[in-house]
This record gives sequence, structure tokens and C-alpha cells, in this order.
Amino acid sequence: MKHLPIQESLIKNDLAQIGASSGNLVDTFGRVHNNLRISVTDRCNLRCVYCMPEDVQFLDSKELLSFEEINAFVKIAVTRGINKVRLTGGEPLLRRDLSTLVGFLSQIEEIKDLSMTTNGMLLKSQAMALKQAGLNRITISLDTLIPERFLDLCKRDGLAQTLEGIDAGIRAGFQSIKLNTVSIKGINDDEIVSLAKFAREKQIEIRFIEYMPIGANPWEKAKVMPAHEILEKIDKEVGALVPATNYDPRAPAMEFIYEDGKGKVGIIASVSKPFCQSCNRIRITAEGKLRNCLFALEEMDLKPFLRPEVDTKSILTMLENSVVSKWAGHQFNTKEFIKPTRTMHAIGG
Repeated sequence: MKHLPIQESLIKNDLAQIGASSGNLVDTFGRVHNNLRISVTDRCNLRCVYCMPEDVQFLDSKELLSFEEINAFVKIAVTRGINKVRLTGGEPLLRRDLSTLVGFLSQIEEIKDLSMTTNGMLLKSQAMALKQAGLNRITISLDTLIPERFLDLCKRDGLAQTLEGIDAGIRAGFQSIKLNTVSIKGINDDEIVSLAKFAREKQIEIRFIEYMPIGANPWEKAKVMPAHEILEKIDKEVGALVPATNYDPRAPAMEFIYEDGKGKVGIIASVSKPFCQSCNRIRITAEGKLRNCLFALEEMDLKPFLRPEVDTKSILTMLENSVVSKWAGHQFNTKEFIKPTRTMHAIGG
């Protein structure tokens, strides 16, 4: 595979002078950060009510980080312990030639896990190319199996394409395919059982996510479907669940397996049981803003240090400063909580 024409020799020389292995990214609470989420676009072909407003103004393409710039940043970040990368959006499959970026990132030796989150609508035509380029895992958003409800939740007609995308992902043979479902009380909580059964039949994991205050619409805590209620429904109506023993304790999801061994369920209890104490993530937005938390109120602009030339030392300093300034937690359940001005699509899911 040919290499992107980035200033690789300059980066290598800079790292040699600075010290390529001078420590991991550790915040003041002792959390080690090895997980990087990269938004490749703020555009999406859906308008999910918990994510994106209908009348959003998209970034101009010139404002997006180029594949060259993303690759350069990741090559620097891995020297501070980043070894997991997830591509997000918006809808990442709207970014032209995404498999090219996947190919370059998969060639970075330090990256042990390269994954993507998608709504699946465009996956049918791209799954095999992404797998061949080196994408390890894929997560597909699926909040309903009812076409009319899909239209109501996502403001676009796309359930059939999403289901085709799930099947295409299975055929492509990724190491792992997961479904993400945002459960909203009074909206789609009546489908918890049917969605769990669907995933079990497909032999893929499903993760249920508590409704969080970061979407386009006003958030109501009363609409949060608590994790314990989700688990009770599945345990009672789908199959008995027991805690999984072989999962990463720093991952956001609590994982459970069916007693009969046929399937897995994850629960992301962002509201009722936040996982902030074990958070290991940092994020960059599509236009190159570095964020240390999904709910951060401040961000740092990487772009001036990636274009027109790569400033390795400044990028390392920015990474370290961002992580050091990270909060203990997001404060959902306190009166101090302030909802970010960015909605989910503009941050990166």
C-alpha cells in the first residue's frame, strides 16, 4: 500500500528529539487514555432526534481534517499510548473513500483495534472494502424494527437499508459486529425485547444506551429507561442473563451473556451508573477540535498544528494538556451540569 504524502520524516525526527516514549496520557485522577474517537464528518443521512437538528449547517469540506492530517495526528498520538481508534460522524460512510483512511490507519503498528460506528444505511456497498482495508469491528445504530417508528425517530426512511447493512457486515466477516440502541421511555422502550431477540437471532451483540442530554431536542430525565429495567425485561422475556467475565472493565458497557451461551447484551448506563471513573477516551471532531469528554465545554483546536505543516511538539503538548484538564465526571445528576452547545453529530458519536 502506498503511503499518504505526509511529512513522515519530519514527524519521526521530531519524535526522536522529544522522546517517542515519554509516557502515556494520564489525567489527574489516574485514568490512562488509550482510546481515540475520530469524527470524519459532521454530515449524516438521518436526523435522529437525540442527535441532530433538522436545520443544521454543515461544515464546508475544506474545514474537515484531511486523511493526511488524521493520519499524521494518529501517528503522533500512538507515541503516548493510543492503541484503539474508532471512526465516527455524523455518518462516517458519507466521507468519500473512507476505506482509504482505514487502510492507512491499519498500517500503524501500534493500533491494535480499529473500529467504526455507523447507521448502516450505506454499509451494504462498503462493508467488504472496509474489512479488506483493515477495519476490525463495526457498531451499527438500530433503535427500532418498525419502519414507521424509524421514520419518526430518524426523520428519514431507512430501516430497510440499515437491515441490509447489518447483513452485509455479517457477511463481510468483521471480528465483531454490535448494535447500539438508545432506549427512550415512551418512545421505543416497548421494543427492547424484540430488538434483543433480533440480535440474538443474528448472533451479534446488542448494547442498550440510556438516553443522554446531548441531542437536538430538550432532554427529559423522565424519558430515561434505566439500565436495571432494561435488563429485567430481557432476563424475563428473552433469556436469563449472567454477567460476562471476559470484558474490558474500562469499556462503557456492562456486559452480560445469556445463560445458554447464545448471545450477549451490553448496557451503557450513562445516566444511572456513569462510567466516568474508568473513562479512557479522547475525541477529535471532524474539523479538528480535541475534546477530552463527550460533554466537555471547552476544546482545543488541532488544525493550526496540522496545516500547513505538522507541529509534533505542539500536538503532544495539546494532547497532554487536554487530558490533564479532564473532569472527574460529566455531572448529569447534579445542578452544576451544563449541556454542551454542540449536538452529538458535531462532536462525534
